[in-house]
Amino acid sequence: MGTNSKLAVQTRINRRIHKWISIPFVIFLVLIGITAILLAWKKELGLIPKTQSSKVENPMAWIQVESILDIAKSYATDSLQKDSSIDRLDFRPDKGIVKVIFKHHFSELQIDGYSGEILSVSVRNSDLVEKIHDGSILDYLIQSSSENSKLLYTTLTSLVLIVLCVSGFYLWYNPKRMKNRKYKSLSKAESV
Repeated sequence: MGTNSKLAVQTRINRRIHKWISIPFVIFLVLIGITAILLAWKKELGLIPKTQSSKVENPMAWIQVESILDIAKSYATDSLQKDSSIDRLDFRPDKGIVKVIFKHHFSELQIDGYSGEILSVSVRNSDLVEKIHDGSILDYLIQSSSENSKLLYTTLTSLVLIVLCVSGFYLWYNPKRMKNRKYKSLSKAESV
């Protein structure tokens, strides 16, 4: 079998690999691409709530963290009528506020760090987009504390992307190699 014949066989194999891997994963790769764009533009698109500032004119000292937790939990339970489990607190000392993000919903409270007043109640759409982007949305929906879905999703899609890049490169490169070899063999034949 000649060199070009071997390259043609390799190219056909690469084409099959490229086709059969890309077909089932195209939805996931497009989803990752779209959510990546949304995450890059999250502030400009308004997917993340605007950070408020303290209304206290002469701030003395921050209220206790326990007070902030109590205010947030009470508001989540009473006003939002949602689970009060807190995921994290995001302190913004320069603005005098604390952002409270919950575990089981995408609500965000911005609480004045000096007075305890709730300055903003918003939905963090960027957190939803991030969970879709990295596959942790499945863990979130089944309320699993593990990240098994996220790990499986990111590993599979990353491996598929690597295989598609490699097979795509050879789908581009092998025909060029075959053309060059054919041209060189014709040049040798004509020079003889």
